[in-house]
Amino acid sequence: MSDARPTSSNGRVFWGAAITVLVLDVVTKLLVQGTLHELVPKRIFGEYARFTLVYNRGAAFSMSLGAQSRWIFGSFAAIALFILWKLYRQSSPGARARALALGLAWGGAAGNLIDRIREPRGVVDFIDIGVGTVRFWTFNVADSAVTIGAVLLAWVLWREDRATGASKKATTDAARVEERTGT
Repeated sequence: MSDARPTSSNGRVFWGAAITVLVLDVVTKLLVQGTLHELVPKRIFGEYARFTLVYNRGAAFSMSLGAQSRWIFGSFAAIALFILWKLYRQSSPGARARALALGLAWGGAAGNLIDRIREPRGVVDFIDIGVGTVRFWTFNVADSAVTIGAVLLAWVLWREDRATGASKKATTDAARVEERTGT
């Protein structure tokens, strides 16, 4: 990772992903709020996938810090946006997978931050997956993008770490060969 400015292709990937996620998230939340009643499931794919409008005042998995959760988690989101943007800015030219991962996470964090500002009841969640009474936590487009972005970023960093390790090993091995042969 270098401090060089990312290439314009990195910028297109980062901002393209971020803006796409942000627009999809805001539009889907507004549609859901305009068409569904809170806590009334609408089947999409049998019992497995439903849209159920809920408001989450907390963070992931409905974690709460009390009455000030909205502002505390909103502050965390604003800090995360800055950190994700800085990581994007520090990305090497051509690091498109990293730019995509950071852009997905940035767009998702921005979408949920907008909800924390505009909606006093909490972040709008509506994607309801499960079987019968066994349900996963209700989530939204922003949550999906943050999760996918985080998994992709972990994979990118793992690959970078492996490449760095292989490069260091090759350099060390070459130095040992030179030492033995006296070249």
